[in-house]
Amino acid sequence: HELARTLGRPVAFDLRAADVEAGGQGAPLAPIYHRALVSDLVERPIAVLNIGGVANVTWIGAGDDDLVAFDTGPGNALLDDWMAKTVGASRDEGGAAALAGVADMRAVAFFLGDAFFASPPPKSLDRNAFFWDMITGLSVADGAATLVAMTVGAIARAVDHMPSPPKRWIVAGGGRHNRAMMQGLTETLGVAVEMAEAIGFDGDTIEAEAWAYISVRAKRGLPISYPGTTGAPHPMTGGVIARPDGA
Repeated sequence: HELARTLGRPVAFDLRAADVEAGGQGAPLAPIYHRALVSDLVERPIAVLNIGGVANVTWIGAGDDDLVAFDTGPGNALLDDWMAKTVGASRDEGGAAALAGVADMRAVAFFLGDAFFASPPPKSLDRNAFFWDMITGLSVADGAATLVAMTVGAIARAVDHMPSPPKRWIVAGGGRHNRAMMQGLTETLGVAVEMAEAIGFDGDTIEAEAWAYISVRAKRGLPISYPGTTGAPHPMTGGVIARPDGA
């Protein structure tokens, strides 16, 4: 309410509560914005993949409410932590280390054996849900390559939980700058995998833009979550609107 008074305009907040109270997970909420981003693209189904600390995907079918979304597994988190621990870097810039290394596929297979990857959505992860302790002893480059292969493998496993394989993938988030990640996705998924910029959007700001879009929908009483995105019992709106006049 203080923010609404300071800005002189309505502010939407507490956007997850109604969904959770109805039995949903309250996340992810960005899928409706992902659907809007690709509304002019004819390919269906299409997937919007965000690779942040955690990777999440939105599967978009032909119908307006034809959405499935969930966290696929780690995104950049394990790789960032590995680079910080081994060489004091904040990330593997451009995927240079991963491209120079060789993935330990036994470690990747062990990792993908975790029950999370076989479980059906809705499902979500904390950034620190997984650790890279299984690759201790590898070189910096081989460790980076292994962690990229884990992220890519988890995303490929996500296709098992979609109604049908996407014909095209649009990638946002920091992971799209990792060339090893993008190459791995293209080779593994076997279809077009493109940065968000390829369709005219800024892949670094999509998730922030989503919250503005969701807030407007909440203000208008439109659905912001669906059974296929959060596990809600039906399409639901949500949120509380604070107004500048305190109403």
